[in-house]
Amino acid sequence: MTREPITRREKLGFGMGDAANNMSFAAVVMYLSYFYTNIYGISPAAVGTIFISMRAIDAITDPFMGMIADRTRSRWGRFRPYLLWFPLPLTASCILMFTTPDWGNTAKVIYAAGTYSVMSLLYTAVNIPYCSLGSVITDDNQERVSCQSYRFVMVGLVYIFLTTCVLPLTQFFGGGNDATGFQITMTIISVAALGMFMFCFSNVRERIVPTHEKRRSFRASLASVVRNRQWLIILAITFFEALQFFVRQGAAIYYAQYVMGFGTTLISVFMTGGVVASILGTATSGFYTRRLQKKWVFCFSSLLLAGFSVVLYLATGTSPVLMGGLFFIINYLHGIGAPISWAMMSDADDYGEWQSGEKNTGTTIAGNLFFLKLALAISGGITGYLLSLGGYHADAAQQGDSAIFAIVLLLTLIPAAVNVLLAAAIWAFKVDDRLVARIRTDLNTASSDTDPSDYGDLAYDSPGR
Repeated sequence: MTREPITRREKLGFGMGDAANNMSFAAVVMYLSYFYTNIYGISPAAVGTIFISMRAIDAITDPFMGMIADRTRSRWGRFRPYLLWFPLPLTASCILMFTTPDWGNTAKVIYAAGTYSVMSLLYTAVNIPYCSLGSVITDDNQERVSCQSYRFVMVGLVYIFLTTCVLPLTQFFGGGNDATGFQITMTIISVAALGMFMFCFSNVRERIVPTHEKRRSFRASLASVVRNRQWLIILAITFFEALQFFVRQGAAIYYAQYVMGFGTTLISVFMTGGVVASILGTATSGFYTRRLQKKWVFCFSSLLLAGFSVVLYLATGTSPVLMGGLFFIINYLHGIGAPISWAMMSDADDYGEWQSGEKNTGTTIAGNLFFLKLALAISGGITGYLLSLGGYHADAAQQGDSAIFAIVLLLTLIPAAVNVLLAAAIWAFKVDDRLVARIRTDLNTASSDTDPSDYGDLAYDSPGR
């Protein structure tokens, strides 16, 4: 196990990397659809086609980028170089994506599809290597959770900034011209993200190197990853955790407006309170994992989240203070599990190296990111379908009972059910902290006397040596 301490500056640098990533990704999630339809003048159907088409491309580019990163050799390591090479073109692509040339409708759609696709590919080229860094900075259990905690705290702060500042900045810089306002605002945000990427590159170090440097073909490496049953369970964990989060967050603004009857200011307070609660949960995650194995902290927090979601369903229509408090607790519980899930991804990657002799960090992380994007797409479908089924009307000051019921389900019972599935998947994950310590000892010493049968059906293949 690595003994070199991870300084707070390095943890902050690691967190800065994902803060920079979310300057692009979160801005797209929050504002790009609105920008395309309301400002650039593209039809919603065209926007939906652009977004869905890119997810199909991700199914190919994500694992391919992961395998390329795994095979990268440089004086900066395998993954850090991509934080030096690609952020500048990513910055340029983000600015162009929020630029509005005055062309005809067909040309606008082509321009939007082209700039969005280029941005997505460049984002993949940066984000997959960045996420892989979490597995090679350290192999210490607590330090992995700590690094991920810094990361998610930084991401939470970015979300607060984006939700509270983007539209006011757009109005300020645009002076009534939203197209100009968005372009200037996104230019400032993208340049700030570039500085964050450079800070991350300069302060983070790769310490964990593959036990064996010999690489197999792309096909053989992919087959090796797929045979890692613990990684397949991690895919399910990633999918369920992201799905419950995206469904709940997508419904939150509807819940605040139509169920709780809040105006613009209170909606902002409600949404920001959820982000703050998530940051607090992330910041205290290490407190719990120092006292209990991280797998069980994650499992119990998911079950508690499901339980409080059911309580919120029962409390709907009562006191706004009670409903807001329950929403705060739910987001706090989600924050506890967020850094643990990424630490467990690193554990599954270590296990894959232990059982096959080949380290495929980039490939395994790419699979997890694809399932996260898949959850985002499916959550949007679930939300749209249920709202449509409930008879939701965007221009109605008040929604009917069926639409209100659909909104309540999206915020409470549906995420609750998904969290029960998430807890089951976490329980099925067999790489606990004890086994992780043994795996790291074996990998670090390249011991030839490991007996994987000590771990039952986990050891379906002996460690590659």
